[in-house]
Formats: sequence, structure tokens, C-alpha cells
Amino acid sequence: MYLALGTGVLYGVDRQFYASSITRSARTFGLGLIVALDYKINFRPNPLLAASIPALHARNAERLADLLQSNGGLYLKIGQAIAMQSAVLPPEFQKMFAKMFDDAPQNDWKDVEQVIREDFGKSPEEVFGVSFSGDPNKGVMERTARASASVAQVHWARLQDGTEVAVKIQKREIAHQVGWDLWSFKVVTKIYTYWFDLPLYSLVPFITERLMLETDFVNEADNAERMGQLVAGEPRLRDKVYVPKVYRDLSSTRVMTAEWIEGVRLWDKEHLTKPWEGRWRQGSPGCHGAALDPPKHLEVADFVRSNLIDERLKPDRDWWKGKDGQGGLGLSLKDVMTTMIDLFSAQMFLWGWVHCDPHPGNIFIRRLPSGKPELVLIDHGLYVHMKPDFRHQYCLFWKSLMTFDNKTLGEIVQSWGINNADIFASATLMRPYTGGDNSTSAEIRKGLTGKEQQERAYEMQQKMRKGIKDILADEKKWPQELIFIGRNLRIVQGNNQFLGSPVNRIKITGNWASRSLVDSPDLSLSQRFKNLGNHLLFKFVLFGSDVYFYAAKVKQFFGAGGGMEDDMELQMKKIAKDFGVELNHGVFEG
Repeated sequence: MYLALGTGVLYGVDRQFYASSITRSARTFGLGLIVALDYKINFRPNPLLAASIPALHARNAERLADLLQSNGGLYLKIGQAIAMQSAVLPPEFQKMFAKMFDDAPQNDWKDVEQVIREDFGKSPEEVFGVSFSGDPNKGVMERTARASASVAQVHWARLQDGTEVAVKIQKREIAHQVGWDLWSFKVVTKIYTYWFDLPLYSLVPFITERLMLETDFVNEADNAERMGQLVAGEPRLRDKVYVPKVYRDLSSTRVMTAEWIEGVRLWDKEHLTKPWEGRWRQGSPGCHGAALDPPKHLEVADFVRSNLIDERLKPDRDWWKGKDGQGGLGLSLKDVMTTMIDLFSAQMFLWGWVHCDPHPGNIFIRRLPSGKPELVLIDHGLYVHMKPDFRHQYCLFWKSLMTFDNKTLGEIVQSWGINNADIFASATLMRPYTGGDNSTSAEIRKGLTGKEQQERAYEMQQKMRKGIKDILADEKKWPQELIFIGRNLRIVQGNNQFLGSPVNRIKITGNWASRSLVDSPDLSLSQRFKNLGNHLLFKFVLFGSDVYFYAAKVKQFFGAGGGMEDDMELQMKKIAKDFGVELNHGVFEG
């Protein structure tokens, strides 16, 4: 009775004052222990308490996915980080973790209002100059969120001066939960590192620091403004990329107000490519900061009724689709993807300031009056900074990959504490690296001929474990920025593949890597001049990549393939099969 009473009191206090943080942590530790024991007992060629290794993976993937979705908040953010890397996880995990990209439930308006009052000391009406009773001299704001994610939700508003804004408001419970959630993540990773002998814990401080920064909207506003300045200063991008303006006077640690963006999502191929129904030399709504069409006028009675039943107030602005609604932006997918790869390559190789969450939900496409695409980049919470020396090394690493300069490649990865250049090169290119000694392929096939399927699958996954240890061989030397840079590369590759591989991604990326060693202001004039000669030679070498790309395009035209990315994915799948995993880029389909 005392135990039941004590547990009930603790649960009530936890729910009321700590946003269920203690309950969530206890749930995490309990399930973490179950999963760890399950793998300790059953991860063998013939599991004791499972039909097979895939069955073992399936039940634990389901357990983990249920835990992350039940806990919500930052757990969903961690789940999305895992999902981004699900291409190298067993297929059972891939299927479960695709759900991490579903819209999260949104908080009630009273919770939203409370966050605004706590941060500004005023009501939403006072902060944004809006009215919920139909005052014609005030702005308007929707109480129902337009989008809801793991940490925040976004509301549309029109300020008194007619400016339309996106108000991103952190969910109220996050502030109470974040410390507990990251502590639980650290403890579980520490235990797994010791129990399974995998060098994972050394990465945790850097990952948790990045996740903490994602909950600080002042940091996100800083990142957005810095990226806007970098883009504006680069002639190759300033007329092709747009970063929405942030309104600092309407922003705080948990509220960020930015310019409202009208656009088409990156993966909406239909509306990107359908014929343009607007006028000649006319852009889509809001392109390059142009004023948006004014919203419809509402009578006071209509306005009050709309707010009471949570109707949408924002105008649709779909005139560009034509009278029959069958139109689109009339854009070339090649131009769209070229701009995207140019942007993220400049971030990695030229500026060293990398947006690490470029999934399709964070990229809008608009049409410029010239008929060319404009890429709008939002959600600037997750960035990594590359120091100049590391950035120059990374440029040289990519050049070495493209030219099969194995001596330089080996020297660079050794300085990063990586013991296996071959496997790391393949992981970076996301295609088999054929310029090395093929030690990876030889090693994973050694001693496996003639063994039963289950025993072979077990040994392959053990070799995958060894491959991870080789990549993270020297934890003190390993550049932790590579975690998020690799995530960026994988998402960009997935975007290009989904759109039908309209561009030679590897050539564009390699060209930026080489050219950035010429343009980098951190290098001396003599170094930059020397790099210019090397770059001209490198441009000739890239011709071989073009041959591969156009051969794939010819096959695609005759229905014999899906394009360059699909061909590379097929090659990687063959290698991955030897590791006992299946590659699958469709991690955004939830």
C-alpha cells in the first residue's frame, strides 16, 4: 500500500512539475535493458529465443520506435537522426523508423499562449499586434498550427503593417524534458558502449550539444542570418538561394518569428515540373522577397466565427496553377538539384558552415521571373562549423577520392584516426570506392564460402561491427563534425535519387571541393595559385565522371535503369549485402 501510494505521488509530481521527465527516463532505462539483454542472449547464428536474426531485429526495432514515439519531444529528434542513417541499419529498423517523419501532435493554443507569456511577459495580442475579435486596425493570427514537429510548431500570422510571418513556438514541455532526455541518452549510450564494445560514447557529448542548440531559437536566428549573409556574398548563389528574414524584436529563446514562405516542397515533382500558368516574366508568390498578395477581407462577424471554429485565415495563393488547377512552376529538375548541391557544397568546402538537416520538409522551391528556380532554406537549428584546417583537409579528401590519389587519401584518414580508408571512402561517396586496395571486399568475403545462410548473416554483421570500430579507431582524432556532414551528404543523395538523378552529384561536389581550395580566403596567395593549376588538371579528370553519368542517363532513357544514383545504390547494395544489411534511401516516406 505504501509502495503504491508513494509511486502515485511521485507520478503526480513528475507529471505536474517535470512534464513526465522522470517517467520517460524510467521507461527508457527499462526498455534499454530489455533490448540489451535480448541481443546479448539471442544475437547468434541460431538465436535461443527468436526464429532468426531478422526476427530479433524486427521486435527490437518495434520496441525502440514505440518508445521514441511514446516519449515524443527530443526522443523524436533522436529517432529522426537514427532514421537518417537507416540506410546502413537492418531493413527491419528501416521500416519502423520511417515513421519518425510523420507530423507530431500539436499543442493546444493555451500551451502556445503560455510560452509566449513566459518569454515576453505579454499576451500574443500585445506581442504581435493581432486581434482575435476582428479589430480591423490589428493583425490576425491562426490558433491552429500549420505544421508541428518534435520540438516546435508553426503558426501563420499577419502583423499590423500587413507583413505575413511564420511564428515558430517551442512546445511548452520541451524546456522541462530536454535535460532529463539528454541525460538518459548519455547513460544508455555509456552502458551500450561498455556492454557491446562499440566506441559510441565519445560521440555523445558532441551530439547532445547540437541537440541542445536546436532548442535555442536565438541560436537558430543567428544561424539563419549568418547563412543569409554568406549566400548574399556568393555571386554563384545569391540569385538562386533565399534565406527568410528573421524578426528579432518578435523572437526569443523559445519563439522565432520569420518571413512567411510560399513555395512548393522539394519532393513535389508534379507541381515543380507542370507547365507554368502565370504571366510571362512573372515569378511565383513571394519569390526573392517580393510582396505577397494581400489576404481576403473578412467582416468582423465572419472573422470571429472563423477563429471560433479554427478555420484557416491565410490566402491559398494558388493562381499559378491556372483555372483548372493543373499548372505548376514549370521548372527543370536539373536546375533545382544543381542549385541544391551547389548550396550545400559551398557550405562544406567554401564557408565551413553546414546546415545538417536538409530533408525535403526544410526546402521550398519558388519560380523566379526568369523562369529559373529559387531554393528557400528554412529550419536553421542544426549546424556544424568546420575549422579552416579541417575544411581544407576535407576538400583535399574529396579531390583524392575523385582522382584515386590513395596516398593522400590514406594520410588524411589516418590523421582523422580512421584505420580503413577503403570503407570510409565508399561511405562518403555512397558508392563502391574502386580506387583503393579493395581490402574491405576481400576481408568481408574471407572464410564465408559454403556456410549456412544464418551463420553467414551473423558473421557479416559482426564484420559490420568491426568496420564501425575501424572508422572510429582513434576517438580523440576523429573529427566529430563528420557525423553531421555524412548525414547532410546522405540526405542530398536521397533527394537527387528521388527526383530521378537529374544531375551528376559527385561531379558537382568534387568540383566545389577543388575550386574551394582556390577561392578560400584562409589560404595564402601562393597556395591558392598552386591550387589553381591543380584545379584545372582536376577539371579534366572529372570528364570520366561525366562519361559514367551520361551512360546512366542513356540507360534510363531506354528504361534500363533509374539513373546514376540508382546505379550507384545498386552497387552499394551488393557490397552491403556482404555486411548483412540492406540499403534503402526511402527514409522520408513516413
